[in-house]
Amino acid sequence: MEVIKTDCGLCINCCGVNAYVENGKLVKVEGTKENPISKGRLCPKGDRLMDMLYSPSRLKYPMKKVNGHFQRISWDDAIGEIATKLQQLKDKYGAHTLATWTGSVGVEHFEMAAFNQRFKGAFGTPNFFNPEGMCFRTRILARQITFGRYPVEEPVNANCILLWGRNPDESYPPVGRIVRERVEAGAKLVTIDPRRIPISRLGIYLQPRPGTDGAIALAMMNVIIEEHLWDKEFVEKYTFGFDKLAEHVREFTPEKAEMISSVPASEIVRTARIFATTKSACILEGVGHMNQFANGLQTNRAYSILMAITGNVDVPGGWVTCPQVRLADLRLPQEENNLGWDEFPVFHQFSKRPPPYGSAGLMTEVMKTEKPYPIKAFISSGSNPLLTFPDTKLFLEGIKNLELFVNIDPNMTETGYLADYVLPACTFLEETGIGGFPYGISYCEPYVMLRKKVVEPLYESKPIWLIWTELGRKMGYAEHFPWNTDEEVAEHFFSTSGVTMKDLTDHPAGVYFGKKEYRLFEKVPFATTSGKIELFSSRMVELGHSGLPVHMEPHQSAVANPEIVKEYPEILLTGNRQVEYINAQMHDVTALRARIPDAEVEVNPITAAKYGISHGELVGIETPRGSIRMKANVTQDIKPGVVSVPHGWAEANCNILLDAQLKDPVSGYITMNSNACRLVKLRI
Repeated sequence: MEVIKTDCGLCINCCGVNAYVENGKLVKVEGTKENPISKGRLCPKGDRLMDMLYSPSRLKYPMKKVNGHFQRISWDDAIGEIATKLQQLKDKYGAHTLATWTGSVGVEHFEMAAFNQRFKGAFGTPNFFNPEGMCFRTRILARQITFGRYPVEEPVNANCILLWGRNPDESYPPVGRIVRERVEAGAKLVTIDPRRIPISRLGIYLQPRPGTDGAIALAMMNVIIEEHLWDKEFVEKYTFGFDKLAEHVREFTPEKAEMISSVPASEIVRTARIFATTKSACILEGVGHMNQFANGLQTNRAYSILMAITGNVDVPGGWVTCPQVRLADLRLPQEENNLGWDEFPVFHQFSKRPPPYGSAGLMTEVMKTEKPYPIKAFISSGSNPLLTFPDTKLFLEGIKNLELFVNIDPNMTETGYLADYVLPACTFLEETGIGGFPYGISYCEPYVMLRKKVVEPLYESKPIWLIWTELGRKMGYAEHFPWNTDEEVAEHFFSTSGVTMKDLTDHPAGVYFGKKEYRLFEKVPFATTSGKIELFSSRMVELGHSGLPVHMEPHQSAVANPEIVKEYPEILLTGNRQVEYINAQMHDVTALRARIPDAEVEVNPITAAKYGISHGELVGIETPRGSIRMKANVTQDIKPGVVSVPHGWAEANCNILLDAQLKDPVSGYITMNSNACRLVKLRI
């Protein structure tokens, strides 16, 4: 029996895996103890990697829809027909008629996203989209606006941790473990969340009205400044705009924040004092969740400023600038601006290096309206957007206008059934690629490894990079796609990194490619216009928005839209994660469905009583956009008036409830939280 050390590509945690292979078949998995983060542990998803690999849902061979039914087709015919149709559409409508989408696994699956971008560049379309256009990028951008770079959290050395809208036990298990270990060692914990998550019982708990976190952060600044608790030496020497900030937050008293958020002023004061007076304090905000409010980007800016004025930047236990491995860039030059360039200039134009993806919130809208141009071809890879893209109704309306829809995925998904062609991709266990934390963004650990092939690709599946390559070659772009094997691709990516393939093969559990350096600002200025941390951003003002964080009411709150609240009086949270599943994946694994068999909506007993709803009964959740049904989980662990639904369930798709017209005006992100909803007692 061979033991192959690799890592899990299901999510961004990249936990180390020992894969046991016998006669070419995966027979057992366990955690790799040498992995510096997961340390031999796997979550329930990781424990069931064999079920994922050998799932009966696997797509075995290419298929083409003929008269509404799928028929098997050869790879040569599938690639040839897709290439011919793409060229015809390009000739008729221009290159921008193609939109490509790479799913959340594309963020972790580096090769898939990189080759998607290379193909779209060769084709000439600006329309590459991925979840960072509606999920993760805002937190990166907010820190870049403030620091000129992207410092990341280092809770392993923190003495005070603010879990702000983040539930690590369900989405980042190694972080949950780290937080618990720090609390056991004496660190102070404050959890700010409408849901009383289990880990919150280890410290102070604040329960805000959804979408008001920015107001709480501004009030904390008010307390810190009014009580002279800020790090005066650090602020004076390394920040810009403190006077403007002090004037700006003067009106944001704890009492005002209490009126907005419903968190008692005394608790805001207590939290601010603890945070400001504890050396090595760290804010761990929701990775995607906190970006998906109407005020997401400005709220993330507020977190950055709180870290800055307390001197918790580039110090142990704060936010630390972690080295990034410089992998080869496969992108090709692009002439046309991304969708959203003019509508959301902060997101697209703030830095000299704009993001390579368009505003995802505009993708389906443009498909439907065909303005500013018709999108007639859509290729989705490693994703299930029918279940995971916000505003399902608009997605379905948009794809009606397509003349070519291709879905690339290991499984036959709900989205695949809508496509014209489905192409079978292999899983990360069937190819060699990049693993570990090449950007240090998950755990402030500059650690990388070779994600090694465990078994040969099953059936007729192929690596997604190879599918993009074969399509590119068929369209005449062979010069841009010279690689033929996984190993050639990996070697090219690492060719600019300083890490060699020999390093990676000699150290199968991974290597450190750099070393964290604290107080980097003493040697290297911050990469902002002023060379300092910009508490006030003049560039934000130039692009039409406030240079300081502001509070903005949710679009459908009682304050902003009292009329809608008369019919839809509750506040909706979507996307809460469960450790058993990753987005829409793994729901077909029997062992995991035994743990969580049904989607459940969380409601407080006070809210449930208002509708006559009992625990465990099937209820309707309605918004002006749509309705779904779930079992009621009546629990004290959620704020009265708040309704929380999970993400990724085909039979209870929370994205049906969302409206893509409701966006953060700065980032362009679709608002997925704090929208108005109501419950319905079903008569069965």
